[in-house]
Amino acid sequence: MKKATLTLILLLFGILAIGAYLTLFTVYQTQQALVLEFGKAKRVIDDPGLNYKIPFIQNVVFFDKRLLDLDSAPQEVIAADQKRLVVDAFARWRITNPLLFYQSVDNEFNARTRLSDFLEAALRRVLGSASFEAVVRDDRNELMRRITNEMNENAQKFGMTVVDVRIKRADLPEANSLAIFRRMQTERQREAAEIRAEGEEASRRIRADADRQVTVVKAEATGESERIRGAGDAEKNRVFAEAFGKDPDFFAFYRSMQAYESALQSGDTRMLLSPDSQFFQYFNDATGAARGASSSMPKGDKSAVSRPLNSTP
Repeated sequence: MKKATLTLILLLFGILAIGAYLTLFTVYQTQQALVLEFGKAKRVIDDPGLNYKIPFIQNVVFFDKRLLDLDSAPQEVIAADQKRLVVDAFARWRITNPLLFYQSVDNEFNARTRLSDFLEAALRRVLGSASFEAVVRDDRNELMRRITNEMNENAQKFGMTVVDVRIKRADLPEANSLAIFRRMQTERQREAAEIRAEGEEASRRIRADADRQVTVVKAEATGESERIRGAGDAEKNRVFAEAFGKDPDFFAFYRSMQAYESALQSGDTRMLLSPDSQFFQYFNDATGAARGASSSMPKGDKSAVSRPLNSTP
């Protein structure tokens, strides 16, 4: 009797376990579920937790709720300026409408195939309308945003949302890189030559202006010095004339001393003069009266009274 009761209890627990296994299911935080009844969608479960279904009538399809990656193969794209580019890009996406996703693409494999087509088409369309410099350097962020928007327009029809598209690499094909680099090098050299020529022109212009200013300053300085020298000479002559008027004898003696100092500087100087020359009047008489009048005083000009013997007559 006891054995039969125990067997009945075990059988009852077995039936309950099988019923629970066929009825209950768990949706985790990283999942979302779609309950189907004979292939027809009955309800969508987004919240994690324990749920139930009708055994043998309903079944459950789980979809990933997390952000998913789509990495496309590198492809060749022609830019607006007819330059070929090898572009490697990837996208991040998620399933936002499980029912539409199931009805349109059914599973992730088909979804990735569709998204790869969308990504390739968007890359060709958007990058094909931009120049090489815009893709490589100037407007890459704006171009990636446009590619994301274009992919979203198509992906949302299949219950998916593209969150972001990034271009990992955009290079020239290997066959064209060398020619492009040489052309860029030539352009940079031409620009450097133009800048260098402009610098040389500016240098010459600045140097010419500086020379003109130096010439003007020198001319003004020379004119000023000549004016001062003329004023000094006039003052000197005025002083000499005044001194000559006050004491002609002393003035004649003073000018004779200056003439001696100027003519007898060198020790080997020799002079050939007449004995009665006025140049030596103060050698014969300290008063200078030997040759008579003070009005016939010697001139201070060295060339007139003396000349070195070794000089040319």
